[in-house]
Amino acid sequence: MDSAKVIHRRKLDIPVIRPKADEKEVLAKSLEPSKVVCLLEDPLTANLKERHLFVLKKLLKRSKIGFLLKELKDIAKILNVCAEKVKEHNEYLPILCEALSICRLPFLKEKSSDELNYAHDVIEFLSHLGCLMRVCDAEVREQIVESVKSFYSCVAPKLLLDGVQPTSPGYRLQLLERSDLSGTLLLSMAALENQPAIKLQLLKTLQILSSSSDMNCASILNKRGAEMICLHMNDPDPSGQILFRSSEILWNLLEKCSKEEVTAQLGSMECVLSLKEAFLYQLANGFKHSDLQLRNDLLVITSLIAENPNSLLIESSFAKQLVVLFTFPELKRNNPLVRNLKLSFNNEDLKMKKLLLNLLVLMSKDLAALQLFKEEQVMLDLLTFVRPPPASCEQRSGGLRRWSPVQQEELQLQAVATLATIAPLMLHDFLCCQGNACLLILLDWCVKQDAFYGQGHSFHGTGGRGSKKAQMRHCIRALRSVTSLGEESVNQDLCDQGTINQLLGILMQMEASPDEEDVFAVEIKSDIQLILSELCESDMHRKELFGSDGVEMTLHFLKKGSDKFYSGLGHNKLILSTVDCVWSCIVGCYTTEDYFLAKNGAFLLLDLLSSGPRCVHCNVLGTILELCDNPNTLSHVLSWTSGGGQSAPGLLLQLWREEEDELRVRRTRHGEIADPQRPLLGLHRQGETPLSFPARAPSAAVLELSENLRSKIYSIFCKLGFQDLPGLSPKDYVTLSIVRRYLDFKVGEVWEEITTELVLDGVRPISPDEEALNALSKMAGDTARIVRAEQQSILEQQHKDEMGEERLMYTEIKSHWKQNELTAKAWDDYVSKTSNYEILKEFKAQREKYIEESRPKPKPDEEAIRPSQHFMGQVLSVEHTGAPGLAGVKLTLARAHIKTVGQDELGPTTRDTEYFSTVSVNN
Repeated sequence: MDSAKVIHRRKLDIPVIRPKADEKEVLAKSLEPSKVVCLLEDPLTANLKERHLFVLKKLLKRSKIGFLLKELKDIAKILNVCAEKVKEHNEYLPILCEALSICRLPFLKEKSSDELNYAHDVIEFLSHLGCLMRVCDAEVREQIVESVKSFYSCVAPKLLLDGVQPTSPGYRLQLLERSDLSGTLLLSMAALENQPAIKLQLLKTLQILSSSSDMNCASILNKRGAEMICLHMNDPDPSGQILFRSSEILWNLLEKCSKEEVTAQLGSMECVLSLKEAFLYQLANGFKHSDLQLRNDLLVITSLIAENPNSLLIESSFAKQLVVLFTFPELKRNNPLVRNLKLSFNNEDLKMKKLLLNLLVLMSKDLAALQLFKEEQVMLDLLTFVRPPPASCEQRSGGLRRWSPVQQEELQLQAVATLATIAPLMLHDFLCCQGNACLLILLDWCVKQDAFYGQGHSFHGTGGRGSKKAQMRHCIRALRSVTSLGEESVNQDLCDQGTINQLLGILMQMEASPDEEDVFAVEIKSDIQLILSELCESDMHRKELFGSDGVEMTLHFLKKGSDKFYSGLGHNKLILSTVDCVWSCIVGCYTTEDYFLAKNGAFLLLDLLSSGPRCVHCNVLGTILELCDNPNTLSHVLSWTSGGGQSAPGLLLQLWREEEDELRVRRTRHGEIADPQRPLLGLHRQGETPLSFPARAPSAAVLELSENLRSKIYSIFCKLGFQDLPGLSPKDYVTLSIVRRYLDFKVGEVWEEITTELVLDGVRPISPDEEALNALSKMAGDTARIVRAEQQSILEQQHKDEMGEERLMYTEIKSHWKQNELTAKAWDDYVSKTSNYEILKEFKAQREKYIEESRPKPKPDEEAIRPSQHFMGQVLSVEHTGAPGLAGVKLTLARAHIKTVGQDELGPTTRDTEYFSTVSVNN
């Protein structure tokens, strides 16, 4: 009974438990995204709409906290299938919208390695997300846009399950850059014509994408995003924000992508017309500060397009309207564009005016634009800004609202800078509007001492704050640009107004100023010298006007030398402009030349040649060569010596050797000709492939004359002569032998090129010509060998002289060492005598022996023959008698006996005492 009950209970328990477990397992398996994909795509179940909706709702309910990374691949397929089914069954629309809303949440990972393992799936998912914009429903598109925008905001994850973590905040953004989402969203803009609200949201999203990443910008640009944005910026917009968002996207593309590629897309006629329409709309209807900023932004984009010389601004008539706008309000116009236009003269209007000035410079590259400038009197409007500012407040205001003094200064500076570019292209208009006079008046105002205080806030005012230096800098630059063309009418007009003396005065006034020299001051000085060079180069009367004041100016700058050549302030340009000023303004006029030489100007040029860098040698040598036409120059050149004692010929020969080292001409270690067939040719030209030049084109040998210093050095030696040159070493004479035959070598080189070109062209000269060419070639080789023999003779003589000097030196060294040895021996003898008595006695005996031997020995017969003689000896007594004078003195003298040579000096001597009688000395 009991057992039966137990068995019955077991049978009852089994059916209750197993069905519940099977049902949960089946449900869990059915909610796997891969199973859902099979359910949606399998032909047998593709039409089970109710079943689809039930399973999708369950799947979304399970994924309401976010999608797992490992499921994104299947989720993307599910969303794609739902997007296709929405076209026929609207029941899938809420499912699709709910799935897109879940995409705003961070993706989930079960392992730390999931982020790396499923990175490709995430990229594909994000790319498919942009493709869902094909769904026409506004809600779906809005959900997509909001989902993408949510990537850039910190969305807090919902309550997570155990074992699941959200991905890092920047994970989706990094993979978004590698996906095609940005470009896909851009392409969907064409489908939003009837949905302006969604279009605005899409533009905001594209703005976020383009501002956050360079890769997103590149993806947009690859889909021709700049062109598409520009073409749709004028679409109907109730909110008034589409134009603003579009301009911001274009700015992002310009900043983060290739500017050339962006402007190339914007350079089409359709884009230019769209920009024109947008700008004119903002110009006529923009009153708020943001509207004015947007207007200026569009003008900047237009300026970037104008940098392309093939831009279509003129063809689209946009350029004409911009030029008309530039001349407003200075020139009265009846153009509809400016008839009712009013400026508030605020900072945004100032920026617009400065942008228009910049556009003039950019458009001036096109000749059609210059014709447009002439028609709209742009030159006249520019010169109105060049005028000096009025002194009184009444003159400034004139009863009308105008630019403030600070604004006027900025416009003046930029207008003068613009004039430096446009005036050389419109010289006729420049002269008709008295442009030279306007610039000279402004220059005269710049040097006056008054109460003007330069603000220097703008780019063109850099370095001029608190002074008029910025105005002077741009004014001088404009004068340099118009004189550099060499147009005689312009230069004569300037000289007639006393420009030469005015510029000289300004230059020396700046030199006398106590202000510290900066890069702008040095630039002004060098530009003034270049202007003077252009004015005086080809006119003798202007060189005379340059006169002694100009010579003193050049001497002043030459005395500075090249110490500051690499200072970074522009002294390199100043030195070159000074040398050019000597060449153009002094050389050629004997009056100024003689004054220049009298002030040791030639010495200063040679000092600069000796101490200056290699880049100034060409100009200095050219100046000295031209100056050598004056016969008084040669004595100055030959008498010059450097600080190290080097003469001018020695310096020129040293430069010749340095030039050949630069050209890598083959020479021996002693400077001899190494290759008689190519005595002047460098290695870089030897490796060139022979070419055949047209008859009107100079060959390489002829072009080489102007490319290096050798031709100038040879010409200077032709003036100085090749004999009796001071201060030359044997090495210099070796080089001089090459310099003397430079012209012969160069002629031979030219004939060799002619022969080579004939061979290349397949031309065989007639027999007499061929013989002549062979003779010329042989003559060139013989000349090189003769020079080489001469060089060897010089070197042999040098070797002999060196050997003689070496022998003399060794003789002097030997004598010196012998003297040192004798001195040392004498010292040793002296020390031994003072320290050893025996040695001292021996030395004394030896000395007495030497003395005895050195005395002469008398002959015996001479002693017998020679009689004894007596000589007066000493005074014995003196008596005074009292008589005046010598008569009152009596002397008593002793007679001294003089021995003969043979008498014994050591024997006794006898004295004969004999008294003389008293002598009276009478007067």
